[in-house]
Amino acid sequence: MKAGSVAAAALSMNPGSVLGKERASVEAPMDRKLKILGVGIGGRGSADLSAMETEEFIGLADVDWNYAKPVMEKYKKMFPNIKLYHDYKTMFAELLDQADAVVCATADHTHAIVCAEALMAGKHVYCEKPLTRTVYESRLLAKLAAKQGVATQMGNQGSSSIGTKLTVDYLQAGVIGAVRRVDAFTDRPIWPQGLERPVETPKVPKTMNWDAFIGPAPKRPYNPIYTPWNFRGWWDFGTGALGDMACHILHTVFVGLKLQYPIRIEGTSTPLMSDSCPNAQIVKFTYPQRENLPKLALPEVTITWYDGGLVPLRPEGLPEGVNLNIDGGAAIFYGEKGVIVSGCYGNKPYLIQDGKVTPLKEGVVPSVWRKVTTSHQQDWIRACKEPKATRVKSNSDFTQAGPFTEMIAMGVCAVRLQGLNQVLEWDGENMKFTNIPAGAKVRAMIKDGFTIKDGHPTFKKTYTDPVDAIEYAKQLVKPVYENGYVLPELPA
Repeated sequence: MKAGSVAAAALSMNPGSVLGKERASVEAPMDRKLKILGVGIGGRGSADLSAMETEEFIGLADVDWNYAKPVMEKYKKMFPNIKLYHDYKTMFAELLDQADAVVCATADHTHAIVCAEALMAGKHVYCEKPLTRTVYESRLLAKLAAKQGVATQMGNQGSSSIGTKLTVDYLQAGVIGAVRRVDAFTDRPIWPQGLERPVETPKVPKTMNWDAFIGPAPKRPYNPIYTPWNFRGWWDFGTGALGDMACHILHTVFVGLKLQYPIRIEGTSTPLMSDSCPNAQIVKFTYPQRENLPKLALPEVTITWYDGGLVPLRPEGLPEGVNLNIDGGAAIFYGEKGVIVSGCYGNKPYLIQDGKVTPLKEGVVPSVWRKVTTSHQQDWIRACKEPKATRVKSNSDFTQAGPFTEMIAMGVCAVRLQGLNQVLEWDGENMKFTNIPAGAKVRAMIKDGFTIKDGHPTFKKTYTDPVDAIEYAKQLVKPVYENGYVLPELPA
């Protein structure tokens, strides 16, 4: 009370000076270029950096200098003082203190370790999709981002598209009413999957830092089938078509229907291999009833995912000849009063209602999803430069992208646990399955062993040794890092 009286007296005597101090204490937006470090720059990293050339790149790291050579040469000319590295750890040791932000576009299995170190150092982070490989890693990055209060963004650029905005706006305006079913699919994979582990062990190219690529994954001999890009099809390094494309296709579902944690999940696929993701798979997620929005009830909803050439049945009312595939896939929302189809990246959404097909348009329903008028990457840069106290988060900030990526990682778990032959029940808050029977075992195929001799087919499949399903599931949720890498614990 005494302190309050003194403050009130100060205001009455000289209000301008006191208020002036308060105004001066408000942090101003950054008025210089961001100093950025790039980790993994040969593929998607190249595209991300090209959209950030308004800023200053001070260091680049890539494990494959042959793949990254054009990018390194380009930015060496643009930024003569830039430093180039074969391993992000060396770059971080030398330059992280000088950087404002980090861009991570490595293989999926190293996203978490790169981003966690950057976040713990208080740096803004942009990370390619999927944010991480596993549930725990996604939870970790979301919590670190929230604790540090930095600007973050996952590289699912469709979250900044006008199509995503329109889809979310129409859904939450209640145009098609409550949604209890969503079907979604992609035309991926377009890289090799369903493969046996190669036995050939070619010599590691001089331009490749193989140990740095392996990172926290179990050691294995080099083979060019793993990288670049093909890493997506291998369990140790990627998350298959689900991890690659669901980030672009299910985002409208996750944010439009206000999802959080599934309560049940079930997966099935073409033969489940020990090392490589399946050629095609179906995953069914069930989400509980959520708190209703002003114009939209949110009952229990099931989302069914298809990939590998599998496509959901066509919704009633869709004209013959219309391809459901929009730029790589689509999400189909079945509401009480109609259907909305939203393409990959949220592109070209349309409404099927009362026997008519109508493209979604701006200005028809209230706006609820933030409109981005720059690129996805530039919107992150904007957020980086805004003061923490007044920052407007990007449309795929880790605090939202983290829970969304958990959904995708759960799909991977369901596929890899399909040998249990059951619907899995999930405790999202505590990140654990609750109904795997004690003593249950799972295994995966190592070799198909199919041959034809004298016109007769022969099957000699070989499998991994059965492992305890409960312990295996725990490691799918929270991986054990190897080779000296340490997975951080969740912040308090």
